[in-house]
Amino acid sequence: MAPRKQREIFDATLRLVAERGYDGLTVEGVAERSGVNKTTIYRWWPSKAALLGAALVESDVLGFAVPDTGSLRGDLIALVENVRRLLTEPPGSDIAVAALAAAVRHPELDGRRFFADRFAKEREIFERAARRGEPAASADPMLIMDLLAGAVWMRAVLRGMKVGDDFAAEAVSLVLDGARAEDPGAR
Repeated sequence: MAPRKQREIFDATLRLVAERGYDGLTVEGVAERSGVNKTTIYRWWPSKAALLGAALVESDVLGFAVPDTGSLRGDLIALVENVRRLLTEPPGSDIAVAALAAAVRHPELDGRRFFADRFAKEREIFERAARRGEPAASADPMLIMDLLAGAVWMRAVLRGMKVGDDFAAEAVSLVLDGARAEDPGAR
């Protein structure tokens, strides 16, 4: 399939899931919006779950470049800021929330593929940091990302709170430095 047509199909898929949720997503609706015959869509993706799964991984709408600021802290702050924008600014926020809700209710969607693909890209941050000697050898990159991205999801989506401009730096500091009170005797 031509890349331009595939992009149109994925964009139509994501717009529809954002507008109507997973239950309102149909291959017929995607065909109508993308101008591609539904039999062509079914030839490449056998179900709406397969189509949405591919759209989530391949579309640029939910993507962002992996930052390279020269430090683990800087990269993580930039990455958390990207997640914050994704979850608070349309169209990404509408798509991400609808897709997550669908993945929870419909295991055939296999949202793990989307998150595995994202983590594979994020791993580069930790590989560069390890070469610089930044994180402790015992640091678990996936746990760090889960804590940081999970904090954004929790605040922005589940609690419906405003996630301010300083949130990324605060969250990264808390994860990297901890929440221990400074030892008054250490001064």
